[in-house]
Amino acid sequence: MLLADFIRKSSAALERLYPSPEARGLVSLLCRERLGVTSYTHIVEPQFEIPAASLPVLADDMERLSEGEPIQYVLGYAEFFGRKFKVNPAVLIPRPETELLVEEAVRVLRAVGPKPMVLDLCTGSGCIAWSVAFGAPGAEVTAVDISPEALGLAETQFSVLPAEVTAPVFVRSDVLAACPEIDGTFDLLVSNPPYVMEKEKSLMRRNVLGYEPGLALFVPDDDPLLFYRAMATAATRLLAPTGVGIVEINEALGPETEEIFRSAGYSETEIIRDFFAKDRFVKFSSSR
Repeated sequence: MLLADFIRKSSAALERLYPSPEARGLVSLLCRERLGVTSYTHIVEPQFEIPAASLPVLADDMERLSEGEPIQYVLGYAEFFGRKFKVNPAVLIPRPETELLVEEAVRVLRAVGPKPMVLDLCTGSGCIAWSVAFGAPGAEVTAVDISPEALGLAETQFSVLPAEVTAPVFVRSDVLAACPEIDGTFDLLVSNPPYVMEKEKSLMRRNVLGYEPGLALFVPDDDPLLFYRAMATAATRLLAPTGVGIVEINEALGPETEEIFRSAGYSETEIIRDFFAKDRFVKFSSSR
């Protein structure tokens, strides 16, 4: 089959799920990964033939994509903060807006000094923990999750590290119980916890609802801030007096989330917006 024909037919097949430009972009990414072509090979080489051995793999991939499975799960990785992270249905697919949390975390750590201590709660794929470890060489990161499947994937993300980078330590612990297994004093607490209310499911895409882990996404409508209350409790025990916390939040609950940390004794709080001007993070610290 000609590459150009495959792209045309496959893009059309995905348009029942995605807008046309997105459908074509997904097929283009699939071809680049599976065939090693560029996004314009089918234009400059209109007679480019897909190798026969690749056709069954592409057919299987397209079947999965046509059922709504996210392409990151089909390919087995997601791009985040300039690196490829392994993903599977045990973990959320990292979102671009979460990169802003990492950027802010690295800025904070630059002012701390050598070997800062970092705690990442609800680590999932480990994308925040690993990105902070790479972005702030010398940082000692402890990453927590309740899911053994998520932890098993997170700790295997990278096996070869620069000498100045310390691999995060991954620990199974319950954030809702304020992480009783965790001891120490941390300079920075970061987290992207579950925060999507059940009633917001109707606003979400089928490929998120059908494939990404609900455990890492949803909170009850009658108690949507339960993770933040638990984190505030954990922070009062684990965060250094000069420590800083940065947590991703539900855009609809910014002031309410900020108030949780203020009520826990953190006198300096700030809501940080993302590149869509939506409330996306709460940053908190104490003047102690």
